[in-house]
Amino acid sequence: MISELNTLSPRASEEVLSFIRFLKSKRQKAVPDTALASEPVLRKDWLLPEEDEAWDDL
Repeated sequence: MISELNTLSPRASEEVLSFIRFLKSKRQKAVPDTALASEPVLRKDWLLPEEDEAWDDL
């Protein structure tokens, strides 16, 4: 991969770098989206009296 990058023009190298940054930001964004999507599913468990009892001693 590095040898391929070394053959690119400066303009093409900038495009590759921009795409890498895009992929990284997309991956970082995916984690919070997953957490937000799971919240409604977990909410029903969080509201149970048993959950309150489990957390009372902490």
